[in-house]
Amino acid sequence: MTVIKQEDFIQSIADAFQFISYYHPKDYIQALARALEKEENPAARDAMIQILVNSRMCAEGKRPICQDTGIATVFLKIGMNVQWDAQMSVQDMVNEGVRRAYTHPDNVLRASVLKDPAGKRINTKDNTPAVVHFEVVEGDKVEVICAAKGGGSENKSKLAMLNPSDNIVDWVLKTVPTMGAGWCPPGILGIGIGGTPEKAMMMAKESLMDHIDIHELQAKATSGAKLSTVEALRLELFEKVNALGIGAQGLGGLTTVLDVKILDYPTHAAGKPVAMIPNCAATRHVEFELNGSGPVNLEAPSLEDWPDITYSPDNGIRVDLDNLTKEDVVNWKMGDVLLLNGKILTGRDAAHKRLIDMLNKGEELPVDFTNKMIYYVGPVDPVRDEVVGPAGPTTATRMDKFTRQMLEQTGLLGMIGKSERGAATCQAIADNKAVYLMATGGAAYLVAKAIKASKVLAFPELGMEAIYEFEVKDMPVTVAVDANGQSVHAVAPKQWQAKIGIIPVEG
Repeated sequence: MTVIKQEDFIQSIADAFQFISYYHPKDYIQALARALEKEENPAARDAMIQILVNSRMCAEGKRPICQDTGIATVFLKIGMNVQWDAQMSVQDMVNEGVRRAYTHPDNVLRASVLKDPAGKRINTKDNTPAVVHFEVVEGDKVEVICAAKGGGSENKSKLAMLNPSDNIVDWVLKTVPTMGAGWCPPGILGIGIGGTPEKAMMMAKESLMDHIDIHELQAKATSGAKLSTVEALRLELFEKVNALGIGAQGLGGLTTVLDVKILDYPTHAAGKPVAMIPNCAATRHVEFELNGSGPVNLEAPSLEDWPDITYSPDNGIRVDLDNLTKEDVVNWKMGDVLLLNGKILTGRDAAHKRLIDMLNKGEELPVDFTNKMIYYVGPVDPVRDEVVGPAGPTTATRMDKFTRQMLEQTGLLGMIGKSERGAATCQAIADNKAVYLMATGGAAYLVAKAIKASKVLAFPELGMEAIYEFEVKDMPVTVAVDANGQSVHAVAPKQWQAKIGIIPVEG
């Protein structure tokens, strides 16, 4: 009988979450490198290069791939012959492992988990509790998968209770464009079909833990080998989702997904539950086994696994933020690459809510936004000699409801984030001759290297959601919505969908 010791299990969980914070799975790096080789859209290529360069930097520096270090998700298959030498419950042991990982002094990870979610939403400070899925199976070992899922991709999860005669491909192709770019493509789509609603969602999430192998499935189909229903569906969805032209970061292009994963389960005759969950460019998961011989020893990938590329944004337009005027902003065009220099302010959900409440009460704001840019970011705490930890953009769409009032009442010139803005927000940007700039999601460590100074200006009790002042040097961004309200996310995907020519462009 296998005996699993409490400390071995806890330390294995801790080591796994540290490991995945800075190491992409090798299969993701290889798949993204293949996609980069064939990508034709310069903007999408630029985003892919940033993601790959950031990934290698994180592997070398052992710092998080993304500032959103995710909610800890653990899949456990516990053998029936396993005995625990432990005083804590399995859930509590997992939580302790997560706690150790997220508070590790050499690589502090961002605490993003809030308790009392429907009320006060108070940060637990250590990213616990984890979400743990248990399965008891035959055998004398414990199989473990640890994953860190960021909020941008989790928020795009979808569930539909289709009729038995409904077409799954039609639903996916209708639904993916509604997800926008907040899930930071190129990534992986996980799909669960059948069972019950909660079973479908579980399968969609679990399918994302599998290795990227769509290229092997394509080779199998080319050879003439017979494909299963699920295999044929994966290939059809892979081709047609990419034919939507959404592209890296929603900028348009040939690759939106690197793989499509599907798990299915028998279901009731009256229904067809279908769930879809995306994995973002910060794909983070690792699997291992414990057999009683001690804690896991995870093997680090070789730096040779990354493509030999560098990122140099020298072709961008250098911008002096400290002397920025509305006349400067009006001259920027959709798709322009800018290199920001000077001071920017930060603020995301919690800070915006407080600012709007103060404006509504006629109170003086703690920060002057006149002729400033605000960056939607919640950075990781710095370690060693860092000015700031990884500091990539959060999903801008969540700030849409605050944007018009911020632009009209604070003197703000523009915003920096990731993903698209809604139609009403684009109109507010046009009405105020402002601008929305996009930083690359999944390149948080690369962005942080452009930040040369950082200090908290307001709301320090909000932690990573406080208002900071960053001083940046050559921070690369793309003009996503110009002063006329034209949005690259509205225009470019349709252009590339038409260019690919598999799926007709509506309207």
